[in-house]
Amino acid sequence: MCAAGRRWGRRQRALLWAVLLAAWEAAWGQLRYSVPEEMPKGSFVGDVAKDLGLQLPEISDNTVRVVSESTTQYFALHGKTGHLVMAERIDREQLCRLVEKCVLRCELIVEGQMQVYGIEVEITDINDNPPSFREAEKDLRLSETTAPGSRFPLAEAHDPDSGRNSLQSYELSGDEHFSLAVQAGPGGDQRPELVLAKALDREEAAFHELVLRAMDGGDPARTGTARIRVTVVDANDNAPVFSQAEYTVRVPEDVPVGSVLVAVTATDSDEGLNGQVKYRFHKISDRASELFNLDSETGEITVKDDLDFEEISSHELEVQAHDGGELSDTAKVVITVTDVNDNVPKISVRSALNEISEDAPPETVVALLHVQDRDSGANGEVRCSLDKDVPFRLEKSYEDYYRVVTARELDREQVSEYNVTVRAADGGSPSLQSSAVLALRVLDVNDNAPVFAEERYSARLAENNAAGALVLTVRATDADWGQNARVRYRLAEGRVRGAPLSSYVSVQAETGALYALRSLDYEQLRELQLCVRAEDGGAPALSSNVSVRLQIVDENDNAPQVLYPPAAAAAAAWSGVELAPRRSEAGALVAKVVAVDADAGQNAWLSYELAKATEPGLFRVGLHSGEVRTARSPLARDAARHSLVVLVRDHGRPALSATATLSVVLAESVAELLAELGSAAHEAAAPGQPAASLTRWLVLAVAAVSCLFVAFLLLLLALRLRRCHRQQLLPPDSGALRGVPVSHFVGIDGVRAFLQSY
Repeated sequence: MCAAGRRWGRRQRALLWAVLLAAWEAAWGQLRYSVPEEMPKGSFVGDVAKDLGLQLPEISDNTVRVVSESTTQYFALHGKTGHLVMAERIDREQLCRLVEKCVLRCELIVEGQMQVYGIEVEITDINDNPPSFREAEKDLRLSETTAPGSRFPLAEAHDPDSGRNSLQSYELSGDEHFSLAVQAGPGGDQRPELVLAKALDREEAAFHELVLRAMDGGDPARTGTARIRVTVVDANDNAPVFSQAEYTVRVPEDVPVGSVLVAVTATDSDEGLNGQVKYRFHKISDRASELFNLDSETGEITVKDDLDFEEISSHELEVQAHDGGELSDTAKVVITVTDVNDNVPKISVRSALNEISEDAPPETVVALLHVQDRDSGANGEVRCSLDKDVPFRLEKSYEDYYRVVTARELDREQVSEYNVTVRAADGGSPSLQSSAVLALRVLDVNDNAPVFAEERYSARLAENNAAGALVLTVRATDADWGQNARVRYRLAEGRVRGAPLSSYVSVQAETGALYALRSLDYEQLRELQLCVRAEDGGAPALSSNVSVRLQIVDENDNAPQVLYPPAAAAAAAWSGVELAPRRSEAGALVAKVVAVDADAGQNAWLSYELAKATEPGLFRVGLHSGEVRTARSPLARDAARHSLVVLVRDHGRPALSATATLSVVLAESVAELLAELGSAAHEAAAPGQPAASLTRWLVLAVAAVSCLFVAFLLLLLALRLRRCHRQQLLPPDSGALRGVPVSHFVGIDGVRAFLQSY
């Protein structure tokens, strides 16, 4: 119990000493600590946060972590305290065998800064292993004629501890015939030898039992023992002798299993059983015993497991040759393993961004890589490179660490994702290569305004449209992504005929569909000029404008309007009468129907036709002029009074029409005309009226006809004078407009002028 307490106290003192020795070198970002082996999990190693000046929030946010090349992570970072602690219990002898100074290396990665710091932790030895012999019992056969002072090498004890805790001394007990001598080996190791101190007598004692004890220098010391049984035999004069004291061989690490590396040979001059030589390993490490095999008969050393230069590059063995009488000789075998380029460079991504903003400045660190090749020399020299035509480059960071940084500005609209391939090639022949792919997504920044599919838009909309009719759809695209690419549309402010533009049309904010809010009339509004704005969802928002021209297309929604004869005159029977002399020739102008159409284009082209006549065939109407002419000369049998219904039709689809009623009287004289008018008045009177009333109306009619006759004479005279005047002003036979329908270009003012002249 007291010994256990002392060990615990020594361990506590070692831990305190490790804390006091913790140091770091800021110039290279290198931290160094020291801890004893076999420390329990969670034990304190060093205050990393304090030594590096890190803030605890950074550590608690998991932006700082510890990594190493080893498959087992021996250290961890405590998130709350920032201390480096033990993650696994460490056995120095298992982890660092054949290495005098056991140093474990790891790296501290600061994610936010893309910074790496090296950490070295030295694992110090504690006396946790006693010396041990490979063979707990050994048999020696010695001849009774063996001279006193003869020496016989014994198997060495092995203590995996180091320093004072390693093997320090040997002791021999059990018999006065033998003593112990310890020789120093070439490497400073102690080699025990059994010395015959007194002549042997087989008859006195055929067997001798000895105990060899090995002790280390720990406090308290640990010991190991081996039992030696010496058998005294008859005389054996000669011991085996090796052909050379040391054998040296160099083999590549990829030598096949089963290959013979070297054959040791020893000869013995004796005959019979005493001259038969056998071989065995006298001194060999645990690992070497797993790699090499010795044929006891031939002395051939063969490979029984794969060699690895990176694990152990040199092996020292001692081979013993012994004869049948247990006389022996030893030889040293040095096997040097040469490096072969059998390790591919290993690329480890210590820290990497998954996404980066497209406005990130050049030299932004996107990944931190560790590249290692376990080979040595040129085979372990690694060259790293990136694929061409990527906006990234490699920078050396710390020892075998590289940083991948942006070489220029990024543009998400050109490339939204990068798969950056990092390649590592060693200097071997042939060269071995490896690669790692970094997937990096470029985040969008609102640096692109919406762009319309067309520079300007135009559309045609038929008049009399339904309210809410779709006019057209404008479309704009934004090369950005997400919310920055979401486009909304709106109308620019404006006024049309004194009213807001928004009362005529509207635009759907999401789709860009333009709708007419009211029924439009071509006769009032021929076209609309408006501006649509597209705006993205970025902050701040970017926008662009496009002009839209909306043409109103005429429809045939207006029937022809008859200006002459007036509708009132047609309703009053004979109140408006056209006079045609009975001696008129065919083609004589009787009257002209004048009509206009408020529509435009083909919808306003008018044609005239005679729909109804008292005497069919007597009159005809010009198709485009509306002129009523005699189709033939009137005959004596033709009635004096004629009623003509002229149909005026436009060229729309469907066509619209109107009618005009003309009253034509065929008369040779004024008296005949008055008689016809009187007769018409008589017929127009109601049959039930008294005769006095009829007489009164006839008198009034005669008076009116007389006045009309005088006015008619004056009108004829005026027309005659006007015709003579126009013949003097206009050139004769002008046919520039011959064949063109008059109604195609005669306006309202022209019609009025015609009526005045007519």
